[in-house]
Amino acid sequence: MNKKFDLIVIGAGSGGLAAAKRAAKYGAKVCIIEGDKIGGTCVIRGCVPKKLMVYAANSRKNILNSNGYGLTHEQLSFDSKYLLKSIRNEVDRLSELHLNALEKLNISIFKGWGRFKNKNELDVITSDKKNILKTISGEKFLISVGGKPIKLNIPGSEFSWSSNDIFELEKLPKSILIIGGGYIACEFACIFNNLGIHVTQLLRSNNLLNGFDLDLSSSLKETMKSSGVRLIFNDELIKIQKKEEFFDFILNSGQKFNAESFLYAIGREPNLDSLNIQELKLKMNGKFIEVNEFNQTNQSNIFAIGDVVDRPNLTPVAIEQGRVFADNFYGNLKRSINFEYIPKAVFSNPEIATVGLTEKEANNLYGSENIKIFKCKFKPMSDTFKNINSKCLLKLVVNKSNDKVIGCHMFGESSAEIIQMASIALSMGVTKKQFDSTMALHPTISEEYVTMY
Repeated sequence: MNKKFDLIVIGAGSGGLAAAKRAAKYGAKVCIIEGDKIGGTCVIRGCVPKKLMVYAANSRKNILNSNGYGLTHEQLSFDSKYLLKSIRNEVDRLSELHLNALEKLNISIFKGWGRFKNKNELDVITSDKKNILKTISGEKFLISVGGKPIKLNIPGSEFSWSSNDIFELEKLPKSILIIGGGYIACEFACIFNNLGIHVTQLLRSNNLLNGFDLDLSSSLKETMKSSGVRLIFNDELIKIQKKEEFFDFILNSGQKFNAESFLYAIGREPNLDSLNIQELKLKMNGKFIEVNEFNQTNQSNIFAIGDVVDRPNLTPVAIEQGRVFADNFYGNLKRSINFEYIPKAVFSNPEIATVGLTEKEANNLYGSENIKIFKCKFKPMSDTFKNINSKCLLKLVVNKSNDKVIGCHMFGESSAEIIQMASIALSMGVTKKQFDSTMALHPTISEEYVTMY
């Protein structure tokens, strides 16, 4: 039976949920299609469960390093089965909340995967992608299926984990190889290390976190090394041999070592395989769907948001894209998205957060002679009595011609919380003079931003 909707949303992740809910509030007849749990990558196997694991890892680290505060312990044990089960329970709770919100708005929910028949009709298919459950038609379609990990393509890689698999494990290993140098790889390296797991991280390049300010990535590299993470740069995995209880890894350099398991985090790509978009003749930008400023494809009734388009692939960006889409096409508003000052964070230990231009980007754009850098580096007060090598780095990038702060970067505890607030100031065109004239709040880490000279 063919049902007709005003809007068919394909994918119940952050962006799709935001668009579906707002469109329904405007009175549109909406359905959403999802073959997995409601919530998408962020809720199910990304930001939320990862942050819970970060809290667990940081708690263990703090306990082990608190003797200087007079806090001692006989023996500290860690039950990874308990942690992983608790995380899955919380994910289920959040997924249920999203499901209830959809039902309250009378949004139809189809369990399955979407596959286009043509630009006006779509089949809902079973998880094995062999059978059609129903066919539906719509006035508008919104593709919000998110991304997926890029697979490791060498013999033996079928035994590896991606970030999709971590939170479904029954227990964590005692040792792990992490392949990649981006934010996912670095976050899991810090998490596992602070949970007492022996971590080796392998990178083809010579730097962590390409695209982030070099001072931040260098600070993280120094801290990770001192905390016990084994970092291997400028090398790659060429062979994996499965043994009874561990894997042997052979690198291009000839180096050999072993670990109980391995995780690849070498990037993500749009999850478009099952959509049959070739039938629509959509214009593509490499692997991404090409869209205009309204997230509209070359087929006027088909739109795309989130990780399937070439915009910053971040949860808040997808949510805003979904809401702006609904506001414009169902609320008769004229809204657009400002991509200029989007804050980003890496939940390593300690955290990295950033907004605006890196020093390198600013130099390339304006010329190094027109840029002034302010930065300070120090040990945070919270680590005064801890026998660990820890540092905070705060950095401002300023355009000399107008005194505007065009980049704000931080490495240290509470970075994400601090940079979220700094992003408001940068988006309003704050100047260095205005930073300087702001009263400090003492004693805090963030006061250094208003006392740099």
